[in-house]
Amino acid sequence: MPVEEPGRRLMHHVGLKFVVKRVAGGGGRGVNAALSLTSMIDFLVVTVVFLLMTFSASGETPVSQGVNLPKAENTMDMVDAPMVAIAGSQVLVDGAPAGNTRAIEDSKRMQRVEELFSILKSKRELWKQTHPGPREFPGVVILQVDQDITAVVVKSVFQTAAFAGYPNVSFMVNSIPKTQH
Repeated sequence: MPVEEPGRRLMHHVGLKFVVKRVAGGGGRGVNAALSLTSMIDFLVVTVVFLLMTFSASGETPVSQGVNLPKAENTMDMVDAPMVAIAGSQVLVDGAPAGNTRAIEDSKRMQRVEELFSILKSKRELWKQTHPGPREFPGVVILQVDQDITAVVVKSVFQTAAFAGYPNVSFMVNSIPKTQH
C-alpha cells in the first residue's frame, strides 16, 4: 500500500464536487438569496391604505361618532389642545373613554366627572414635564358637545375641566357660512 499524505479520506472516490467540499469542510451558504416580493408588496399596500384612510388633507378635526355639533357665526381656528367629547352619556378625551354622565343626568345636579378630572390633570402634568421653563401652561381644552346634551351635563364637564387646570374652554361648532349682502 502506498504511503499517502495524512488528511480526510471519507468518500474521496466520489466525483461530486459539492460532496467533497462538504466533507472537507469547505461548504457554505449559497450566494443567491430569494426574496418573497409578494409579502413585501402586501405589506406596502396595507400601509398605504392605512395612511390614506387616516390622512386628512383639509386639516379638519374628526368629530366623535354620535355628536351633532351646533352651528355658530363667530368662529376662530382650532388650537392644539385636549379634545373632550360628550356623545350620549359617554365622555371621551381625544377619542378615549373618560367617564360617564348618567349620574349627572339622573340627579339633574352638577357633579364632577372623576375619570375626566384625573385624565385632564395627568395631561396637564405631562405638558409641564415636556415644556420646562418659564412658559406657562395654556390651560385650553376644546369641548365637542352634541347639541341635544342637557345644560347641566355641559356645565359639569366644563367645571370638571376648570378644576383640572383647564380654565380656557372652547366649544367646537360647525361654522355657518357668511352670506353676501
